[in-house]
Amino acid sequence: MKIDAVDFFYFAMPVVTTAADGSQDALVVRVSAGGHVGWGECEAAPLPSIAAFVCPMSHGACRPVAESVLGQKLDGPQDIYRISTLVARDSMDVLQAAHTLSGIEMALWDILGKARGEPVWKLLGYRRSEAKVPYASLLFGDTPQETLDRARKARADGFGAAKFGWGPIGTATPKADADQFAAAREGLGADGWLMVDVGQIFAEDVDAAAARLPALDAARAHWFEEPFYGSSYEAYAALGARGGKVGIAGGEAAHNLAMARHLMDFGKVKFVQIDTGRIGGIGPAKAVADLAGPRGITYVNHTFTTHLALSASLQPYAGVAGDRICEYPADPTMLARVLVKEPIRRDANGEIRAPEAPGLGIEVDLQALKPYLVDTEIKVKGEVLYRTPAIA
Repeated sequence: MKIDAVDFFYFAMPVVTTAADGSQDALVVRVSAGGHVGWGECEAAPLPSIAAFVCPMSHGACRPVAESVLGQKLDGPQDIYRISTLVARDSMDVLQAAHTLSGIEMALWDILGKARGEPVWKLLGYRRSEAKVPYASLLFGDTPQETLDRARKARADGFGAAKFGWGPIGTATPKADADQFAAAREGLGADGWLMVDVGQIFAEDVDAAAARLPALDAARAHWFEEPFYGSSYEAYAALGARGGKVGIAGGEAAHNLAMARHLMDFGKVKFVQIDTGRIGGIGPAKAVADLAGPRGITYVNHTFTTHLALSASLQPYAGVAGDRICEYPADPTMLARVLVKEPIRRDANGEIRAPEAPGLGIEVDLQALKPYLVDTEIKVKGEVLYRTPAIA
């Protein structure tokens, strides 16, 4: 097969707010090769990601991602790895390249799986798709009462696990945060799994993050996610050494394998959370999962957007029976809800699995997405480098 075309679709809600909700827009990638069509999703700002694919060459190590993708052969996994290596070398100074490649790389796996009649996880070497426990991925409310209500709703919706993130955490006092943690715990009940994500709010301030450990322990939080910048490995290790019972988690900010490896080896995290839409796709995410197990670290997907991204994020550890927990978009925008024709549903046990269907097992609903399509054009010296693809 040969890669014939790569199309980017930029979708967005009518109003995009400052809320830490990554489902407010989406950059969906359609790749055509050998008569097959594959889909992927970049977890990044859509416009610069498109620009990284079409931008004029600045120099030999600053070429558009398109040069390393279009026209390439796609006959097996080795070709996907080869293309990724080309992008890494020829677009090394296009700092958005990894995010742009991520969606393309997913689509290449989707095509390969469809061509061979096998799900992606089987192409990765797994014999079966193991059950995962999905946790409702939610934002903290502005008040503890709002958080309590959201936690109760998650439990009523059948989730035995939930993660609360961002919101006011870290912007006031440790006592204010403790009230939020306690509200989440009360709403989930004594037996619910509670995770907390603070969205890098403490930068590299280990003392400020450590001031929250007693309250997290009191709320029996399972992990304390992203207290620091993604590459602040020393801070992660220092916090982990403070003696809290809660596990330290991070990794969604990793946009290459080395960053994820450093977080595990130098940051000493107990949970490594990888976004296939950021790290370069499914292949490098699988490499992280392979490294995590022997290190005694739990691999977890990072997915706060759509079920296309959810399927892609499940593939790298679909066959790892010991890594059970899975992020699940529980309250996304309408854009994210209509993006796929059939979402990944929880079974009677409240669990999910990576789809058994060929490729990613997900069908994008372009017709339902029409109202959210952002009309975009990139033009340089009068030449149109990108124009929004038509939805027939």
